[in-house]
Amino acid sequence: MLADAQVLDKQKMLDRQTFWDNKDWDWYKANIPFLQTPDADIDTTYYYRWELVTKHVVYGSPASGYNFTEFIDRPFWSGRYGSISCPAGHQLYELRWLKDPNYSQDYARYWFRTQGAQPRRYATWLADATWAVAVVQDDPAFAVDLLGDLVKNYEGWEATHFDPKVGLFFQNGHDEGMEYNITSRQTQDILRGGPGYRPSMNAYMYADARAIAAIAKLAGKPDIERAYTAKAESIRRKVHELLWDPRRQFFFHRFKNDERDKEGNEVHANTLNYETGKYAGSDHGREEIGFVPWQFDLVEQGGEYAKAWRFLMDPDYFFAPFGPTTTERHDPQFLVTNHCCWWSGQSWPYATTQTLEAFANLLNNYQQNVVSKADYFKLLKVYTMTQRKNGRPYIAEGANPDTGSWEGYDSYNHSEHYFHSGYEDLIITGLCGLRPRGDDTIEVRPLVPDDWDYFCLDDIGYRGRRVSIVWDRTGNRYGKGAGLRLIVDGKELASLTTLGKIVATLPPVAKIEAKGRRPLNYAANNDGTR
Repeated sequence: MLADAQVLDKQKMLDRQTFWDNKDWDWYKANIPFLQTPDADIDTTYYYRWELVTKHVVYGSPASGYNFTEFIDRPFWSGRYGSISCPAGHQLYELRWLKDPNYSQDYARYWFRTQGAQPRRYATWLADATWAVAVVQDDPAFAVDLLGDLVKNYEGWEATHFDPKVGLFFQNGHDEGMEYNITSRQTQDILRGGPGYRPSMNAYMYADARAIAAIAKLAGKPDIERAYTAKAESIRRKVHELLWDPRRQFFFHRFKNDERDKEGNEVHANTLNYETGKYAGSDHGREEIGFVPWQFDLVEQGGEYAKAWRFLMDPDYFFAPFGPTTTERHDPQFLVTNHCCWWSGQSWPYATTQTLEAFANLLNNYQQNVVSKADYFKLLKVYTMTQRKNGRPYIAEGANPDTGSWEGYDSYNHSEHYFHSGYEDLIITGLCGLRPRGDDTIEVRPLVPDDWDYFCLDDIGYRGRRVSIVWDRTGNRYGKGAGLRLIVDGKELASLTTLGKIVATLPPVAKIEAKGRRPLNYAANNDGTR
């Protein structure tokens, strides 16, 4: 470790927290970026979420390596060693920031090379997340090695969930991990719902196609690159054409088939939610999945699309003290329950993570004047404080958006400390502003409040370097000088006198001595054999 690459006293940062179950200080010091802000709640949640990662790590076998669970237990619908594909995209985005690359790289490989892993049990963005790992770790060989697996997985989705006549993928809410939603409740099967062309599923497949194209370019396979670039662009066009409603200014689920609810009301095929059926003509029908296309920069620049974001911060729609709500507040089917698992109003950390990732992309990559950096921080703080129970850091499946209670979504020995969402990536890439990119240009644009006098995200493992982002209004707290400073491998690379955007070229990577063979745990007995 470069002694001068460190700004914060890591042990002091750990000692400030009182929630610890896992006190493996050496592991944290070796693996995680360290954070200090003026907001003690954000700091506490940040370190808690790293401990949460340690509660879910599994060493599958010497052949499989590490993988991660969603629940504390291993429910019957999980795959081998307890992993479930639904949150895998969120999980990999978190794990890419661990300095030991084996955690994230093993987990990415697990989905394609471990028998029983079930990569398509639920919709997720595995190719995109694999590429995200490779970008942060600057390991193109890892991504190229998985290219064939990623293509095969995409083709598997095409074989079962792509409608070539429409040009979009279809999915039901249940198989996106979103049970009992306002579209499923207009069908006979209110748990699963009928298939539809959803903004979420199609955003995932757009992101995966784009990632496969990027990896194919590195692999020198121009035919694959061209094919998957075309697939991504086709999905993008069709999402705008078929899932955007200019009247309600939002992206919606479009039903694939005729459906009939339990009262006999009919929803017609190829109509958006609430265009037909019991609630035909309603001004509502918006679900939080309408923000997901921005999570992957699918949405076109300009036009009227950014107007969708005016609903997010409005208490008459999605905003709530412990929100956002998964369905807009005055929807005729809005429902908050104390029994799992309803996505018709409850606040779900899974969806909140998606929305905040999308929000940071909107602020960084789009021209708009609908929402602001202050709105972003307000929502991030709401999410931060939702992760509490009895005053201590905690997360379960879904929360009451008005009270923050986890009642009914917090079953014993199951969903405690639930790993179905993200937080660390929101802090690193959103709040502190390190925007990953696949070249040696480093881009930093913090979204911290303008009245903060300081913050430091220290010792980030990024593309083979050790990076620290330091904001010190007076220069007296950290002794690195006043302003915003970008420190790489112990040396200042760039600075600004005010909070703003830094773009710089990373220095060459210092030569690293070759490591010995990776230790293998032959005592692991997850397969139940002797």
